[in-house]
Amino acid sequence: MTSESALEQSHRCRLAPISYEQPFLWLARGWSDLLATPVPGLLHGLAVTSFGLMLVLLAHRQFWLLAGAFSGFLLIGPLAATGLYAVSRALDRGQKPTLLTALAAWRPRDHRLVLFGLLLAAAGTGWVLTSASLITAFAPLPVRDPVDFLHVVVLSEKSWLFEAWLSLGGVLVAPVYASSVVAIPLMLERRISVLGAVLTSWRAVMQSPGPMALWGALLMGITLIGMSTVLLGLIVAVPWLSYASWHAYRDLVPHAELPEVD
Repeated sequence: MTSESALEQSHRCRLAPISYEQPFLWLARGWSDLLATPVPGLLHGLAVTSFGLMLVLLAHRQFWLLAGAFSGFLLIGPLAATGLYAVSRALDRGQKPTLLTALAAWRPRDHRLVLFGLLLAAAGTGWVLTSASLITAFAPLPVRDPVDFLHVVVLSEKSWLFEAWLSLGGVLVAPVYASSVVAIPLMLERRISVLGAVLTSWRAVMQSPGPMALWGALLMGITLIGMSTVLLGLIVAVPWLSYASWHAYRDLVPHAELPEVD
């Protein structure tokens, strides 16, 4: 890594504005990548789904543990897609990627992805603690399991607790999304610091706030649909959105005057 500041590194990444149509194009390109290389994608999706089902089995009677596990599960999702970004990058270069292409992205080079993963985990922990404090302080009855949360918070007609909980989640999730939307694929491809990648991600979001809000809504919507099918839909949703996210990065950051990672 060079001695230049994170801000200088960020400004060496040329950004491009996007339209409202492009998020749908990213989904189409991601689907094409999934059809072209189904094995690494579906295996990643199966691994994520299996991990999610294990969380449910271990923590289904402990609501806040389950909520914390799934919050971290969703926030770490972009990091888990690192190998699939490498697959899409290889397809962009006219290569024929395999499962080994995805696995090679995890070979130790530096600690940037580990550091970024720890930051995402800290954000998830902060959300769970804040969320638990809000519900515990203002819920009229104890919330011990998902059924309690549904009856006491979601379906309550006597308070605005559920709306406040959603608003708080939006306030906390928005900066995490803005920090990560292009950061991981950028670090995979270029020699840039974690802070430089985060600043670049924020610049990309601020340059096209409307289309990027739409992209975030599409990511969340498809993920929730996948989770609503007893998590089985994630087998397809995870690789589809991972491949699409690579194409989002390539359109948002078409060129960076930074050395490529070997």
